[in-house]
Amino acid sequence: MPAPHLGTGGPTTSRVVVRRARATDVRAVRALTEPLAEKGVLVAKHAVATYESVPETRVAELDGAVVGCGALHVMWEDLAEVRTLAVASSARGLGVGSAIVEALLADARESGVSRVFCLTFEVPFFARLGFEVIEGTPVAPEVYAELLRSHDDGVAEFLDLARVKPNTLGNTRMLLHLR
Repeated sequence: MPAPHLGTGGPTTSRVVVRRARATDVRAVRALTEPLAEKGVLVAKHAVATYESVPETRVAELDGAVVGCGALHVMWEDLAEVRTLAVASSARGLGVGSAIVEALLADARESGVSRVFCLTFEVPFFARLGFEVIEGTPVAPEVYAELLRSHDDGVAEFLDLARVKPNTLGNTRMLLHLR
């Protein structure tokens, strides 16, 4: 499947290209995400975790430079999470975030996932993409028990575990049912 292209609608002829991340993109991804992690907007990750997540990550390029990233993490048979979504301040308002999320939703559909979760401060952004605010953890008790076995901090945030409360304070839980 070709990478989605998005015209910026701005005064230049630049295009945003969303593609699968490569190991060589990790420095750029970390440059986008580390400042947000320091502010408590994203979960802080060690470099090794960023490398490990390359297969589930997409990056957005504008004129050949990485200006955005996001990942889709499959959590269960029917559930995945959009995580690590970041856009360079210089590229905000150009549709970069939307293009990344649309590519991640296409990945979710391709993976057979029927629901996509996010934990976010950007409620209006995700609402425009069809996500709805939810309360609690939208999984059956037996799935919850299995997810407790995960060592992934993002799964712990999804489960709203006490050990990750500092990362989740002020965030809103949102869910999208794919059609």
